[in-house]
This record gives sequence, C-alpha cells and structure tokens, in this order.
Amino acid sequence: MIAALRSTFCATDRTPASLRGRALSGTLALGLLSGVSFAAFSALRYHWAWEPVWEYRTIFWRGWLTTIGIAALTLPLSCGLGLAFALLRRSVFLPLRYVARIYVEITRGTPLLVQLYFYWYIFGQQLPRDFRFVAGALILSLFSGAYLSEIIRAGIESVGRSQLESARAIGLTRAQTYRHVVFPQAVRQILPPFAGEFANIVKNSSLLSVLGIEEFALAAGSVSSVTFGYFESYLPVALGYLILTLPISLWTQSLEKRARFET
Repeated sequence: MIAALRSTFCATDRTPASLRGRALSGTLALGLLSGVSFAAFSALRYHWAWEPVWEYRTIFWRGWLTTIGIAALTLPLSCGLGLAFALLRRSVFLPLRYVARIYVEITRGTPLLVQLYFYWYIFGQQLPRDFRFVAGALILSLFSGAYLSEIIRAGIESVGRSQLESARAIGLTRAQTYRHVVFPQAVRQILPPFAGEFANIVKNSSLLSVLGIEEFALAAGSVSSVTFGYFESYLPVALGYLILTLPISLWTQSLEKRARFET
C-alpha cells in the first residue's frame, strides 16, 4: 500500500510521475486551495451580487483586449531592448557600456509609476491622445527591458570562458561565437526568469491606467465604483490576468525542457 502511494505521489528526476499520479496530485492541490478559499470567504459572510457587474461586461471585455494588445506590443519590444542592452553591457567600447549600465541601474532603482509620469509628462505631453497606447507600451518596454537585460547578461556570463577560447581557436567570429556557442547554452539559464518577467509585464500593464489607457484593471475600478461590488469586479480581473500569464509560463516551461541537456 505504501509502495503504491509512493509510486503515485512521489517523483524524482530519474523516476518521473505517471499521468495518473500528476492528475491525482493536481486534483488534491486544487481541492485544498479551493477549500481554504471557500472557508475564508465564508468567514466574511459576504453577500455576492453578480447581476449589477454583469451589466458592465462589455467594459471588462474591452479592457481585457486592451491589456492583450499592450502585452503583445510590449513583450517583443522588451526582449529586443533587453538583448541590446545586455550586449552593450559587454561592449569593449566603454562609453556604450556605461550608458547601458546607467540605464539599467536607474530603471531598476526607480518605481514604474514614477517612470510613467516622468516619460509621459516630459517627453510625451505634446503627443496626441491616440498615441497613449503606444507610448505606454514603449515605457513599459523600457522598464522591463532593464530587467531582461540583466537576465540575458547573467545567462551569457554563465558560459565558461574555456568555451569562448575554444570558439576563437577554431576561427569563429564574435557573432558566430554568440550564435553557435553562447546563446544555445544561455537560453536554458534565462528561460525560468524570463517566464516570471513576462508575467510581470502583463500585470504591470495595470499601471498604464495613470496615462488614461482603459485597460483591464481600470475597467474593474470603474465598474466597482459604480456597483460597489469590489469582489465581483476584481475576481474577473484576477481570472483574466491568469488566463494571460498561465500560457506564458507553460510555454516557457516547454521551451526549457527542449533546451535542457546534460553538461
């Protein structure tokens, strides 16, 4: 009996769990979390009222689509900026290296909310209102790009110096060394923190409401101020963000498995 339970609910790198074991374990974990949440809400004795909030479902839908648009624009921009500044941090030309370092340190050392106000009211104040969406995505990309650049730089520097010297010995150029030697090994190191930063990008888009962008969180705030249904307004927001971030996490985990190899 104990051996059967151990084979079902225990797993190691050498003996991965079976499909049945993963399904049962997931069901037990979900049931436990659901029970704790139900008990917490029961203790509040909260009276749910979904009907008033349901009338504003179109606002939620538009806000969710706006959040998707922001994320779709910000993710590739932040990755491009992160890669560019990570390479600049390793540049042999010192002025470029220090420009990248100053950008990273200032961006990581100041809140995103402050940067939104700073960039918009100093550089974007004269832009038309329709440009707020692109400007907000660009500011969010600048913020996330600083974090991604450090993740990429750490992945690049995790590659041993002996491999770089071997690449030079066989005549590879600097670009070929990065393409064929450095990046394939760095990818498996940077994928897990990349997943976390991608999720942060989606969630940080809620701060773009200060620029007047009607994204998902702002829609919930507007509806809750009218209906006074705060739980009913923000629970769909939590579910909506989870729908966006969970596929990103699962996708990066699948990429991590593909990039995994023995060293």
